[in-house]
Formats: sequence, structure tokens, C-alpha cells
Amino acid sequence: MDGLQLLLVVVVIFGIWLFNSLNVLREYERGVIFRIGRLLESAKGPGLVWVLWPIDRIVRVSLRTITMDVPTQDVITADNVTVKVNAVVYFRVVDPARAIVEVENYLYATSQLGQTTLRSVLGEVGLDDLLSKREMLNLRLQEILDKHTDPWGIKVALVEIKGVDLPENMQRAMARQAEAEREKRAKVIHAQGEFEASKQLAAAANTIATEPVALQLRYLQTLTEIGMEKNTTIVFPLPIDLLDYFVKSREAKT
Repeated sequence: MDGLQLLLVVVVIFGIWLFNSLNVLREYERGVIFRIGRLLESAKGPGLVWVLWPIDRIVRVSLRTITMDVPTQDVITADNVTVKVNAVVYFRVVDPARAIVEVENYLYATSQLGQTTLRSVLGEVGLDDLLSKREMLNLRLQEILDKHTDPWGIKVALVEIKGVDLPENMQRAMARQAEAEREKRAKVIHAQGEFEASKQLAAAANTIATEPVALQLRYLQTLTEIGMEKNTTIVFPLPIDLLDYFVKSREAKT
């Protein structure tokens, strides 16, 4: 009976050891193994991974792209305007061993680096550039973050500025500026229209001066339009030749 109990104890201990020695890693996971505190050469996985428990210790690392929100930061732009800006960072681990060994917590470190980089980069540009040159600023943020996280075995794929919150007084000032710009464009367009119309009227006057019959045709056309639009109006046509007679008579008296 004692031998059976001893065998049972051995089987239980072996089962516990086997259970802790076998690890199943998913397709997107890698296992960084430390053997008596020393890092093995390369990460293991995916699939079934054998570790010598308790001599070996395995740390799982995900290789999937991580989406990290950069909290809202108070940024003072180059032209001394205080704005609130937030962003999002897309990155993934390309070297699991370095991500575990070179930095204590790569997620927290990347988040803090993203916040400080966002404040420093956006503080070097003016408000107009911040609002109009988002693509250029996104690329600059991505390059800086990728450069600093490369020693950690992390690849920053994309950085996007999500939103820029302006102070209320600045919003009102920008609204007045936009309204003034719209009024300016409207006045310029109206002036251009008047200029084009004056050129056409001058050309028409030159044509009428060289061709007196054109004035007579225009006079008849105007009578036709009045007859169509104002049916209750009585119009007495006055021959233009009669007007010419009075004009010439007045000139002869003078």
C-alpha cells in the first residue's frame, strides 16, 4: 500500500512538472525563455514549446499591431497659443527578446515617449501649420518615435493626430477671419464681374455708334420685352428719327 501511494505521489509530481513544462503559443505569440536567469538565443514559437520548469521561465510577447491612444496634451505652439491635442500610435514588436530585455515595460515606455514627443514636436510649429500640415507632422512624429523605439525591438508604423481643441476666444477670432476672407472674395468677384460687364458695354456702344440700325433694333427688342412682361402697361413708341430731328434743330439754334 505504501508503494502504491509513493507511485501515486510520483505520478502527481510528474504531471505537475509536465503541465508547467509544456506551453502552447498562438500564431501571433512568441516566447522569450530565460534559463537560470540567462536569455536563450532566440524566441520560441508558435506551437508547442518545451521548457524545463522550474529552471526555465517563459515570457509571452504578442506580435500583433498595438493601437495606443496618446492622452490629451496641453501644447503651447510657436506663436504662443495653448491648444489641447491628442493622437493615436500604431506599433508592433519585431524583436521579442529586445522588447523584454532592453526596457522594463515597452507598452508604458512607448506611451510616455509618445506623449513627450507630441508636446515637443507640436510646440515647434505655429497654429496655422498645426491645422493645415497634419500629414507632415504625422510623418515627423512617426520618424522620431520609430528612431527612439528601434533599440527596444519595436516598429512604429503610423502616428495620427486625432484632434486639436482650440480655446473659445481663438475659435471666435478664426470665425471672424474666415468671414472676412469670404467677404473679400465676394467683393473681388463682384468687381471682376463689373469690369467684364463694362468692357462688354463699351464694345456694344462702339458697335451701335458705327451701325445706327443696331440702336433701332435694340429699341424694338426692348419694346417687345416690355410688352411680354408688363401686359397692363401702355407704351407709345416714339420714332428715333424724330428725336434726331429735335437734337439737330437744337444744335442749329446754338
